[in-house]
Amino acid sequence: MWSKIIPYLPSWSTLFQASLALFIPLGIYYINTSLYSFVGSKGAKSKHSSGHPLSDQHNEGHTDQHEPSSKITGNYDADLQAIREAIGGNSDVHFREFMMKKFQARSVLVFIEGMQDEKLMSEQVMEVLMFGGPQGQDQQEQPKGVSNSFIKESLMPLTQISEVTRMEELHEFILLGHTALLIEGMKEALLVGSPNGAIRSVNEPTSESLLRGPRIGFTEVLSENTSMLRRQGLNKSLEMKKFQVGSRIKKDLVIAYINDIVNPDLLEEVKRRISKIDMDFLPESGYVEQLIEDNYLSPFQQAHNTERPDRVISALLEGKIAILLDGTPFALIVPVTFSMLLQSPEDYYERWIPGSLLRLLRFTGAFIALMGPALYISFISFHPGLIPTKLIISIIGTRQGVPFPSVIEVMILEISIEILREAGIRLPKPIGPAMGIVGGLVIGDAAVNAGIVSPFLVIVVAVTAISSFSIPTYSAGITLRLLRFVGMFFAAVLGMFGTILFFLLICIHLTKLKSFGVPYVTPISPMRLSDWKDLYIRVPISLMKRRPIMMKTQQGKRRS
Repeated sequence: MWSKIIPYLPSWSTLFQASLALFIPLGIYYINTSLYSFVGSKGAKSKHSSGHPLSDQHNEGHTDQHEPSSKITGNYDADLQAIREAIGGNSDVHFREFMMKKFQARSVLVFIEGMQDEKLMSEQVMEVLMFGGPQGQDQQEQPKGVSNSFIKESLMPLTQISEVTRMEELHEFILLGHTALLIEGMKEALLVGSPNGAIRSVNEPTSESLLRGPRIGFTEVLSENTSMLRRQGLNKSLEMKKFQVGSRIKKDLVIAYINDIVNPDLLEEVKRRISKIDMDFLPESGYVEQLIEDNYLSPFQQAHNTERPDRVISALLEGKIAILLDGTPFALIVPVTFSMLLQSPEDYYERWIPGSLLRLLRFTGAFIALMGPALYISFISFHPGLIPTKLIISIIGTRQGVPFPSVIEVMILEISIEILREAGIRLPKPIGPAMGIVGGLVIGDAAVNAGIVSPFLVIVVAVTAISSFSIPTYSAGITLRLLRFVGMFFAAVLGMFGTILFFLLICIHLTKLKSFGVPYVTPISPMRLSDWKDLYIRVPISLMKRRPIMMKTQQGKRRS
């Protein structure tokens, strides 16, 4: 009996592959669950013990935060001494004392070197206060005493003047770059002008270059970026709300949205997550992206970063929300879907047929960039019978004398390409691209001549690398490059079964992933056929009459 059954049983290698195909997904699932439970328990314990994660650090490093703040007294000598003791030790803090002749009052300007317009301060502040103003000003009727209202309304021709009554607030504003005016006898200090340090001029975005479209990109100045959004066109519903982030070094953060379009629940969720940010310093919007995302264990980004104001305003009109941080040219758009990462503004600037073709090419390039090497390893090492006879004979001929298995071949070339790519980015621009091209040609030709890799593999790796360059979003390209190595491991262990398993795991993860409550692969899952008008192909703009259903906007119909 057993002699008849045994021939039909699979071999040990097949059983081993089937076992791996079963236990690898289970292991990944349990590891993922364990990580979530571990991090969650640590976070809960931290919050229970201290109220918020960084409260212990605040208590240790800032014991004086709970002390009562002092007010400006009007005693010139005492107030000036208090400022000198608090921030006068900084070498870039300057004090310019002078006498207001018309009022016989001593005054001082306190400012940070390089953070103000010296010409403006000299002509509109110093000249006015020291000599009673420009020609004709001294003939005006002036009060006997000095007052803030008279200085703001009748003396200084500046648009930005504000008052500060507490000494601690005054110190903070000075260190942020404001120019402070302290006058003898006044219990309020004036902040004149606004911080105006050296800034970069407006240039074309470097990470999202287009052949057709606006040649303007965000800068590192928040006020400039918000004004760029305003200059896209008149829109009374465009609202911007400012937050301050950073517990030790404070920076301004703005969220922008269209008030009568955005989903109120989405807006409240974004505000809630931003208000919970608790870090010493946020130097770039990448910090904000990582602190407000839904799933920090996912390799896929859950906020879209862009330098283009036109892309931001288009996203706002679809019901999305933009997050702009002072000090960085990259704005964040939330929520984000996977298809959004493969779309380019140029898809809409060109007619719908060429725009759709370019988009299909990007989806194809993304698939090749992710699965190309894994499919090569699967076919060559495990399933050569699936390749046409003439082609497999040609491939086998090119592999004659290669001492390594296919997975080692692919690893050698892929790692070399990634090193060249990274080196080309870090090198100066004049020699970076040339080094990448020449380095790739030299290494590929030398490896083939040395018999380390086959010529056919060089073609596969080159096509994979070129396909990854077709992805418009650089961060999404990094994710696919990372996952490519995971797919190669699956293919090396299980062959085509592992490649299919890897692709299914990616699909399952993307289906489960959400960005601010919006499914990551919508409108594919859940299925929304009405949103397919702007998925793989873009229908004519005249037919795109409704906003995406997934955003649950207040106004679903686009206004003509």
